[in-house]
Amino acid sequence: MLTGCSDQSEYRAEAKTSADIQIQINDHRQIPFNTITGEKTSLADFDGKVILIVNSASKCGFTKQYVGLEELYREKKDAGLVVIAFPANNFSNQEPGTNEEIMRFCQGTFEVTFPIMAKIDVIGKNIHPLFKYLTEDSPIPGKVRWNFGKFLLDRGGNLVARYDSNVEPDDDELVEKIEKLL
Repeated sequence: MLTGCSDQSEYRAEAKTSADIQIQINDHRQIPFNTITGEKTSLADFDGKVILIVNSASKCGFTKQYVGLEELYREKKDAGLVVIAFPANNFSNQEPGTNEEIMRFCQGTFEVTFPIMAKIDVIGKNIHPLFKYLTEDSPIPGKVRWNFGKFLLDRGGNLVARYDSNVEPDDDELVEKIEKLL
């Protein structure tokens, strides 16, 4: 009988641990991803910041948006904005490089100083869990249609707006929304 009580006690502890894990998995701010240099991070590391997530690519017609994204970041980072690029090779093989090549390209060509994450999938069967949340489970669902789609999160990590690739980083509506959140 003592064994039965002990087993039940352990079972309850396991169930609680599983519930705790489930809660963490359901909080999109806890979804892990890697920086372009391999460090583990999550949106929780940017708590209190307004976050502009961008799926990026180095060989795209919209690649020049790195210039505007960097300008926006430098102008607003002290007020609490962070731009985070997630390179992805999901559209016409426009991000074929390695993480090292992507970093060298972004820093060397566009002098990017905002955080760049490791290359991931933003659509398809291997979609990264963060983008699964953003595109399927968020308050503003919808597939990423092309490179340089933008997701704007408030200081609490809540998705509040989405912008297609053709919306430039200096777009009045985007900038106004960011300023209101700051």
